[in-house]
Amino acid sequence: MTTLQDIEHAIGELSPSELEELYTWFDDRYARQIDERLKAELDAGRFDERINRAIADHKRGRTRPL
Repeated sequence: MTTLQDIEHAIGELSPSELEELYTWFDDRYARQIDERLKAELDAGRFDERINRAIADHKRGRTRPL
């Protein structure tokens, strides 16, 4: 087994409260990095086409509430 497989298996064994604790731990440590990467992607225009297509679909009534 690889280390990643070990981690995946261990996560699968967590209780709901332990899983929530893991989410909080991960968010506390890595959210800023993810936010910065997403901002850079947005600033570079890498999502513009998808955003515009989604807006157009919504205006044409091709969306539904979540």
